[in-house]
Amino acid sequence: QVPNAHKDWVCALGLVPGVPVLLSGCRGGTLKLWNVDTFAPIGEMKGHDSPINAICTNSSHIFTAADDRTVRIWKARNIMDGQISDTGDASEDLATLGGCRGSEQEAQCPGAVAVQKRIDCHPQPGASQEACEARGCVWCSAGASKAPWCFFPEDSPYGYARSGSAEQTDKGWRVTLNKRQALSLFGNDISPLVLEVEFQTKDRLRFKLYDPNKQRFEVPLKIDGPGVTAEEANYEVEFSDDSSHFTVKRKSTGTVLWDSPLVDLFFSNQFLEITTTVPSTSVYGFGEHEHPTFKHNMDFVTYGMYARDQPPTSFANLYGVHPFYMCVEPDSNAHGVLLLNSNAQGILDFYLFMGPTPENVVQQYTEAIGRPHMPAYWSLGFQLSRYGYNSLDVLKATVDRMKHYDIPYDVQHYDIDYMERHLDFTYDKVNFAGLPEFMKELKKNGKHNVVILDPFVTKDEEPGTYRPYELGQEMGVWVNNSDGVTPALGQIWPPGYSVFPDFTNPRTVEWWTTLCLEFKDVLDYDGIWIDMNEPANFMRGQVPGCADTEINNPPYTPSITDRSLAEKTLCPDSKTYLGDHYNTHSLFGWSQTEPTFNVVQQATGKRAFVLARSTFVGSGKHGGHWLGDNFSLWKDLHRSIIGILEFNLFGIPYVGADICGFNHNTTYELCLRWMQLGSFYPFSRNHNSMENIEQDPAVFGDTFAKISRDTLRIRYSLLPYLYTLFYESHVHGGTVVRSLMHEFTSDPETHGIDTAFLWGPAFMIAPGARSVSVYFPEAEWFDYYTGLKVPSAWKKTYTTVSAPLNKIPLYIRGGYILPQQAPATTTTESRLNPFGLIIAVDEEGQASGSLFWDDGDSIDTIEKENYFLAKYTFSNGSLKTEIVKNGYPGAGTLKYNKITILGLKLRPQAVSLNGRSIPGDAVSYEISGKLVLRISAPLTQELNIKLY
Repeated sequence: QVPNAHKDWVCALGLVPGVPVLLSGCRGGTLKLWNVDTFAPIGEMKGHDSPINAICTNSSHIFTAADDRTVRIWKARNIMDGQISDTGDASEDLATLGGCRGSEQEAQCPGAVAVQKRIDCHPQPGASQEACEARGCVWCSAGASKAPWCFFPEDSPYGYARSGSAEQTDKGWRVTLNKRQALSLFGNDISPLVLEVEFQTKDRLRFKLYDPNKQRFEVPLKIDGPGVTAEEANYEVEFSDDSSHFTVKRKSTGTVLWDSPLVDLFFSNQFLEITTTVPSTSVYGFGEHEHPTFKHNMDFVTYGMYARDQPPTSFANLYGVHPFYMCVEPDSNAHGVLLLNSNAQGILDFYLFMGPTPENVVQQYTEAIGRPHMPAYWSLGFQLSRYGYNSLDVLKATVDRMKHYDIPYDVQHYDIDYMERHLDFTYDKVNFAGLPEFMKELKKNGKHNVVILDPFVTKDEEPGTYRPYELGQEMGVWVNNSDGVTPALGQIWPPGYSVFPDFTNPRTVEWWTTLCLEFKDVLDYDGIWIDMNEPANFMRGQVPGCADTEINNPPYTPSITDRSLAEKTLCPDSKTYLGDHYNTHSLFGWSQTEPTFNVVQQATGKRAFVLARSTFVGSGKHGGHWLGDNFSLWKDLHRSIIGILEFNLFGIPYVGADICGFNHNTTYELCLRWMQLGSFYPFSRNHNSMENIEQDPAVFGDTFAKISRDTLRIRYSLLPYLYTLFYESHVHGGTVVRSLMHEFTSDPETHGIDTAFLWGPAFMIAPGARSVSVYFPEAEWFDYYTGLKVPSAWKKTYTTVSAPLNKIPLYIRGGYILPQQAPATTTTESRLNPFGLIIAVDEEGQASGSLFWDDGDSIDTIEKENYFLAKYTFSNGSLKTEIVKNGYPGAGTLKYNKITILGLKLRPQAVSLNGRSIPGDAVSYEISGKLVLRISAPLTQELNIKLY
């Protein structure tokens, strides 16, 4: 039996001795009691304010521990009646148990700085009272909070002060700041500073803090705007009366969006710090990390940002860097903030985006950093991969069993085991003999091929035998040692030592382009997967190690894994075309993505497919991303949703996770549930590692294959809707996948939901096991499978819905029209099939939607207007289409054959299509309000369907 446990994820379980009682604790801090004999709930109470992670019991007491570092003791007296304390709410914090910090109260601390407003005076490890007080700071316990114990006093002697009045500039103003005193945390403080403010657009503000006397590294991503006056802008920028605070307010509401006390500003050569107060705790973004929740825990959690070859681990810095966040304000307006910075410190260069809706924020953000690329239609199909096929025979067997079960499948990936000894631009002519012919055969059958290339080449092959190294050596394209001359050497997959191409160098782009074009003649690829481009290295720095200098071992190292800038990568003092690797490290993958995008288009003559592991601000303009080497664990299944939601905020909507997990052996049910969820990732690929069992959807037998096939056929039938969402994202810059908060921002309950998500505004996916607790915001919702309207009693509440093994709960939001198409085993085939529309009406009986269509893979069809675009509206019992653009000739061969309307209140007496009656045998109506019309009409014809 499966009890309806919690509205969110269960984190801990415990059995009470002597009585048939099970306790469960959840991420939200709730504690529930269950009768083990009947699985009936017998009690519920708020246990903690953060996730419960441990439950222990004896015959008289229950002990619970949570992420807030509290341990609570509950008396288990009338436990069978659902009471676990004498009073029903008696608990005591014993924060000294389990090695937690002491429980001193805030009032016992000297000074008047509230715990939640503490600023860390000792951000590096090893704080002590002696070291803290030597800095002129306060040492005091934070109790249960994760706030620092060493913090600046209210009358801190540090920081900066405004010097003189503001100077007007073409786009705003400039002001000089000077240090208040000579005290320094890490030395080499810079004074004076300039704070420069630019009113770039009415919804985008830039403010930049920099050294006016010395050029410091800046990200080579130019973000400019036409400039507006202060009167035109939707924000106000000001200093407080005493010039101690720099603030930005929303003009329409007065809400303070940014508030930086200058006393908390630090700007030394290798340590920068600025603080701000956010208007609410509904904060999202910051990447790349594996976050346990989409909405961030705001209790002093530190996220290091430095690109690293790191499998997803909670709070660790992962493959990419995205210093961007979005905050939903108390009145439901939203804004976003970008810190455009790629190095360990550098400058403070901020962009603030005014929204006011979450979708507006993302649109404004991608307007600045680059709109997401338009993917090829075939890349929305299901994709297969494995590190560990090891031979073409094994790969062929996989393809054959996928075909046997008719599982939709569009793309085959080739990991490094296809290479000869892991050498880029080669293939293994023994184990993968016949690979070129095999790839061509797949293409004949409507499939596509994606090959992996790593960003390093060995230098130790016999002279005259390995062109990639010799050509690169001749052209001088490598990242060099600190001398700027000798190539940096590391050890990775290829034999011997490897060198690293410097993609910030134009000559490297020429070298890469040449080799990728030549390789197209060897293996007929359709896309390139670029891995290991943080850049990864299996050493700490390069041969013979990193010199003991401040650039390699700075006085402050950010809160990153191993507290090292060289671990698993190159030394920071290595030289690139744009300067020290210290500055450009996190730009490596970003700088590789654009030239790869360009060469794939040049090589194929078609729209590029580029899948990058390491990404940075703006990477979505030229590539997609997968969430890295995840694990075959239920928590990773859940956290994949969070990662996908975040990358949509970051302007990289073409994103997915390795379905069923990359590391460890998966299990039958986990993999099946993950196949169901992964069928609705924007980038949908099953991939795992060579040490683990095969996990393609055909390997588990008939039942698994059928369920996977059925779920993927739902995906394929809705690809026209998904493709239209990508068109809208490419043109307008918004999200493709979004959270419920994104659409229902005024409903606070949605702000923390990350167990369900939406395609666009209209299609909800709610994955789970056996039964799922689903929250339905205020709207009309329809069950995708049955067309039944969700009962009104379910709205704005959590409801347990059935999720048998063969089904993932799916819902359509009223007020929207979704285009669909009959599915097939490849998109090559499905694109020829008839179209349909699903019309889900709102409370007013209205709905709208659109369809974008082109040939699916030609370059710049939108810019060249070689596309078809239709707008649909349903109102007063009438469906009308408006053809906005009819520039794609292929649309003329396609037809509509099915119109489904959900939510009708009465059965129509008659139905007409463009003035002609639809025969009764082509009309079916169900008492639930579902009407299905079987028609035959050209896609390019403007429909006018009326219900009488």
